[in-house]
Amino acid sequence: MIALLLAGGFGSRLQPLTQSVPKCLIKIHEKPLMGYWLEILGDSEISKIIINTHYLAAQVRSYIGDHPLGKKAFLVHEESLLGTGGTILANKKLLNECSFLVAHADNLTKFDLTKFIRAHHNRPKKIEITMMTFRTDDPSSCGIVNVDKDNIVTGFYEKVSNPPGNLANAAVYIIEPSVINFIESLGKNVVDFSTDVLPSYVGLIQTFFNDTYHRDIGTLDSLQKAEENFVP
Repeated sequence: MIALLLAGGFGSRLQPLTQSVPKCLIKIHEKPLMGYWLEILGDSEISKIIINTHYLAAQVRSYIGDHPLGKKAFLVHEESLLGTGGTILANKKLLNECSFLVAHADNLTKFDLTKFIRAHHNRPKKIEITMMTFRTDDPSSCGIVNVDKDNIVTGFYEKVSNPPGNLANAAVYIIEPSVINFIESLGKNVVDFSTDVLPSYVGLIQTFFNDTYHRDIGTLDSLQKAEENFVP
């Protein structure tokens, strides 16, 4: 399986830290977020890691080049950010028309990759996306999902002021290539996955609950909480 790791964001809410360091290289317990992801995706089940770059790209390239697991990485640069859906579409040929994993390198996570992939392989026939979920302590800052008794998504609420619960989209997915065709049908280059794609797949997304650890390192407060409670 190929993984697409998104690492081009500005990390504006983490300023002043991200004025000189890209968000994906912010450190938790002295290790950059990207380092945790490379360790997860360095698993033998992942044949290649496509990493998009944009902001402070030279630092990301240097880190990947020096990392022992960097040999699995293939870097693609975006002159302007395309959104998650747009990046998927732009790398259509590299994804080889197979199931692929997509994740955001600015999240701190810990999970069993083998179980995640197995859950997707064993999905019901109609399912086209397996979405990782977690319990968030800040529901209004996340995409919140409702699921049925079979853990199929029945509703999706993207960063609303009064979300109906705290079961959140972790922005880690395994996706079928048919979804790329849908993204292409939208007829635009910049595509937000959460607002342009996911609402059309309600009922076609199964969830995989991360009961170990997941946190969006989007703010200085979240970064501090990760330093306090994350166990590598």
